[in-house]
Amino acid sequence: MKKAKKGFTLREHERSKNGGRDEGFTLIELLVVIAIIGLLASIVLVSLGPARAKARDAKRQSDIRQINLAMEMCYDDSGCNTGALNGGAEKYFAISNATDTVTAIGNYMPTGAVPKDPSSDSYGYGWTANASPYQYYCAFTLLESPATTTWFCASNKGVFSKEYPGPPSNANCCGANVTN
Repeated sequence: MKKAKKGFTLREHERSKNGGRDEGFTLIELLVVIAIIGLLASIVLVSLGPARAKARDAKRQSDIRQINLAMEMCYDDSGCNTGALNGGAEKYFAISNATDTVTAIGNYMPTGAVPKDPSSDSYGYGWTANASPYQYYCAFTLLESPATTTWFCASNKGVFSKEYPGPPSNANCCGANVTN
C-alpha cells in the first residue's frame, strides 16, 4: 500500500482530476473579453450619433408645427387676442419685438406647454416680430442635419424647410415673405 504524500491539498487533488488545469478564467482572458465588449460598445455609440441628431430634429419640427397650430387657432379665436397689443378675431398673437424665446400663445399654448429645445447646444426656437394689424408671424428653429444651415419655419404662409445662412426674417421666413 502506498502512503499518501504529506502536504497533499484538496486543490492539488482537484487539479489532478482535471488534468492539471485550474477552474475559472485567467486574468488575461477576462481582460480580452472586457476589451472586446468595450470596443463593440464604442462602435454602437458612435453609430447612434446621427440617429440622435435626427431624433432631436424631428422633435424640433414637431414643436414648430405645434406653435404653428397654436397661432392658427388663436387667429380664429376672438378671445385669444385680448390685451393692449392685441385686438380680436382674425389677428395673430402679437409679438412685440424679435426674441430668441417662444412665449405662451393664449390658451392654446400656455406657459407650461411652451416647447423647449431637446439639446443644450446653440439650437433653440425663435420668432420674428410682427406688427399691427398682426396678420403675419414667423417661428423658426435651426436643424442639425442635413446641414447646420438648415432652418425649419412656420408662418402664416405654411411650414417650410430651407437651407441658408442666418436666421429667418419676415421678408425671408424659409423662403416665404410673410408680410405679403
